[in-house]
Amino acid sequence: MKLVKKATVTAACATAVLAATLTSAQPALAASYGGECGTGYGVVNSAPIGTKGTVFLTYNSSTGKNCVVAKRNSVGSRVLVEAGLGLHPVGTHWPQYDGGNYTSYAGPIYISAAGRCVDWMGRITGTEGGKRGTNCG
Repeated sequence: MKLVKKATVTAACATAVLAATLTSAQPALAASYGGECGTGYGVVNSAPIGTKGTVFLTYNSSTGKNCVVAKRNSVGSRVLVEAGLGLHPVGTHWPQYDGGNYTSYAGPIYISAAGRCVDWMGRITGTEGGKRGTNCG
């Protein structure tokens, strides 16, 4: 009887551990830059957009242009995704802007910024990330 009871308890514990493992929440995968700006652009800065995604600032040294892409952590139904880029300081509007209901990312958007500081941002359904007055020169 003890052996049957012990086997039953062991099986119940194993089932509980397996169920917890299968149903545990998986952490969200962070967005990664995938070359959306094109050939010659490399990531020079990035910032999280809360837990929803990442905004990437890239630069092409042969053209002197910066590019911004705002990417969601996961592809899904369409939501408002925005990207903004401008020479520092930007006024009330982003000189370069892309926004709309997208499944994965907004952008790429470009600006000539050799020798200048830039302001850049990404926004996903109201959560914003980015930086101002960075990557000067």
